[in-house]
Amino acid sequence: MGEIYVTGHRNPDTDSIVAAIAYANLRNSLGDREYKAVRIGAINDETKNVLDRFGFEAPPLIKNMRTQVCDLDFDRPPELNCSVTMDLAWRTMREGQIATMPIVNEDGSLYGMLSAGDIASFDMQTIYNSRIDELPLFNLLSVLEGQLVNEFGNDVNTVSGEVMIALPQSFEDLSSIDRDSILICGDQPEVIEMALDKGINCLIICQAEIKSRWAERETTTCIVSTPLDARRVARIIYQAIPIARVCEKKDIITFHLSDYLDDVREVLLKSRYRCYPILDEENHVVGTLSRFHLLRPRRKRVVLVDHNEASQSVHGLDQVEIMEIIDHHRLADIQTKQPISVRNEPVGSTNTIITSMYQEYGVVPSPKMAGLMAAAILSDTVMFKSPTCTKKDIAMAKRLSRIANVSLEELGKRLFSFAGADGKTAEELLRTDYKQFHIAEQNIAVSQITCDDSEHLMARSGEFLEVMQKLRVANEYDIIILMITDVLLEGSHLLYVGSDDIMQQAFSVVPRDNHLFLPRVMSRKKQVIPMLTALWG
Repeated sequence: MGEIYVTGHRNPDTDSIVAAIAYANLRNSLGDREYKAVRIGAINDETKNVLDRFGFEAPPLIKNMRTQVCDLDFDRPPELNCSVTMDLAWRTMREGQIATMPIVNEDGSLYGMLSAGDIASFDMQTIYNSRIDELPLFNLLSVLEGQLVNEFGNDVNTVSGEVMIALPQSFEDLSSIDRDSILICGDQPEVIEMALDKGINCLIICQAEIKSRWAERETTTCIVSTPLDARRVARIIYQAIPIARVCEKKDIITFHLSDYLDDVREVLLKSRYRCYPILDEENHVVGTLSRFHLLRPRRKRVVLVDHNEASQSVHGLDQVEIMEIIDHHRLADIQTKQPISVRNEPVGSTNTIITSMYQEYGVVPSPKMAGLMAAAILSDTVMFKSPTCTKKDIAMAKRLSRIANVSLEELGKRLFSFAGADGKTAEELLRTDYKQFHIAEQNIAVSQITCDDSEHLMARSGEFLEVMQKLRVANEYDIIILMITDVLLEGSHLLYVGSDDIMQQAFSVVPRDNHLFLPRVMSRKKQVIPMLTALWG
C-alpha cells in the first residue's frame, strides 16, 4: 500500500516536528513499518538545536501531497531490449496479453514503444517486400532453432538478401538466382550445390541431413541448418528482425513518477495513444500508464499531528486520504471521506498525547527519543508557564526526562536562548512559527517567537511591522499579529498591522504605535485566538 506520511503543520514548531518523528517511531515499533515522518515547512533554529542535541535528522521536506504518477497502480509489462527478435516480442505480448510495451536500451532508458499494430503492419509489408537487410545472425539462429554448418559462418555477423524458396517443381528457375539472396530449401542436393556454386549470401537448409562436403567446402555462403520445415521458415524468418527496426521511436509522450495527476490528465486529453511509458528520476522505464489508471487513483495516506485546520496543513490535502489526527488545538475545518481515528486532548503539547500512547501500547521510547519529546513539551508549554500547560504535561515531561537522564531546566535554557536571531531577517523570524486562521469571515495570521530576552527583538519592531504590512496587502489579511513571548517576563509583546479598535476590544488594552504588552499571556492557542474568536463570533 505504500508509506503513510506523518506530518505537522506549515511553518512547524518543535512540538510539530517532534510529534511527527515520535508517532512514526511508535507505529513502526509496533510492526507497521510503513510510517514515515515528514515536514511541510522549514525547521526553525530552536527545533534544529533540539534535533542536534539528541542526534536526530530533520524529517524530509514534502512541498505538497498532490496525487502523482507514483501513486497509481500503473502497468508493469516486461521491458525488452531493442536488439531482441520480433518473434520473442510477439510471444511475450501474446502470453502476457499485452497490447503495447516499452522497448529499452542497454542502460534501461527508453528506446521506443512496440504495439501489436506495429507487428501486424510489418508482417503485411513483407508480402510486398521480401528483402531483408543486415539481419543479425544471432537472431536468425535463435528464431530458426538453427546451427551454423560451415566455418565461414563464424566470421559473419549479419546476412542480407532477397528471401527465396527453392520448390522442387521450380528448380530450373534457380538458374538465374542472384548472389544477393537468402535461399530456403529442403533435402535438395542439386539446389544446394547450385547455391554454393553461385556463392549466395545465405543458404538455409531445412530438415535435411548435412553432407560433410557442404560443411568443408570453401565458400562465402553462410550455411544454416534448421529442424523446421521450409514453409514455416519462410513465414518466421522475418520475425528474426530486431524490434528496434519496427517499434515507434518518434514523438513518444512520457511521464515521470513525480509528475502530478492533474498535469497528466491535461496531456492525455490532447493525445491519442493507448498507453505511455513511465520513467523514474534516472529516466529508466518502470511501467506504462493508460487512461483507465486515472479513474481510481490511489491517494497518499497521511496522519496529521499538531493541527486539524486546512489552512495550516499540506498543500493538496483534498487529494489525500487522512488516516488519523492527533492534536491539542480547537477542532477546525478538515473533513474526511470516511470515519477516522481522532485523538484531541486539552493539553499543552501534542507530544504529551503521544507519550501517553507510548505508555498505552507498552513501548518505552529510547533515551534519545524520550529527551527529544521532553524538549518538545517544554517548548510548547513555555517551560510549563503557558496557560495551556496541564498537570499531565508536567508529569509526562518528568517521566521522559528520567528515561533520557536529562535536566528539564537545562533543556529549557537551551530552547529559549534564541542565539540565532541576529543573523536572520525580520521576515525569516516572522515565519519561524507562523499560522493562518479563518475566523467568522476574517482572515488573520498570528506568528509567535518565544525567547528569554525580548528587548533585542523589540528593537527591530520597525522591520517587523514593515514586513507584516507587505504580507497583509499581498495575502489580503484583515490583521497580522506577531507575539514576542518572553519567558522571563512571563508575558508577550504584540506587534500588529490592522485595526487598532479590534486589538483594543479583543485585549482590553489601548495600543500604541501598533504595539501592546500583555502580562501573563504566553499562549497563542489559548489566550490570543480565543479572544479574537469571541470578538468576531
